[in-house]
Amino acid sequence: MDVADAIAVRRAYRAFSDRPIEKEKVAALIEAMRLAPSCSNNQPWRVVVCRHDGLLRMREALNRGNAWATTAPMILVVTSKPSLDCRLNEGRDYYQFSCGLAVGQMLLRATELGLIAHPIAGYDPGKAKEACGIPVDHVVITTIICGYLGEDLSLLSEKQIAQQKERPKRLPRGEAFFSERWGEPFVDVD
Repeated sequence: MDVADAIAVRRAYRAFSDRPIEKEKVAALIEAMRLAPSCSNNQPWRVVVCRHDGLLRMREALNRGNAWATTAPMILVVTSKPSLDCRLNEGRDYYQFSCGLAVGQMLLRATELGLIAHPIAGYDPGKAKEACGIPVDHVVITTIICGYLGEDLSLLSEKQIAQQKERPKRLPRGEAFFSERWGEPFVDVD
C-alpha cells in the first residue's frame, strides 16, 4: 500500500475486535511516531502504550460516549509539554503541532498494517494522567484507540453506526482552503 492509498482508506472506525496487536506491529507504530518530523528535531511527544494493566486503567478515563473503545486491545496516550519543543517570542508553542505530525504519520502506518488507529478527545485528562503516571506538568494531547476492525456494533450510537458504514462527508475545498487570501476559495491547481 502506498501513502496515497493509506490516506484514501484510513477511517476512524469504532467497532473493534479484541484481537491482540502483534508486538511487531506495535513496534512499527512506535517507530512511525519516532521518525516523525518536529521543530528543530525536538521530538516532544511522550507516549504511554497501554496494552495490559494500563489499558484497564485507561478504560476508566474514557467518557461514556466512547464505550466502544473499551473493546480495543491498545490505547496510546500522547502527552507533551511546551518546553519540550520550539517556543517562539510571539507566543507560538509548537509542541502540539509536532505531536500531531507524529500521530498523523502513525495513523497512516496503522492503516498500512491493517489496523485502526482512532484518536479521540473523549477522556478525562486527570484520570488519564493518574492511570498512566503522567507528570503533572505534561498535557494529555490525545488518546488513540488501536486495534483490528470488529463487527460488533452494540456499543455504538445510531450516529456512530452511520459513520461506521460510510465515511463522513468532507468539506469542499473552497470552504477550508483559500487561494492567496482568506475568503478566496481555492478552486483548482493552476
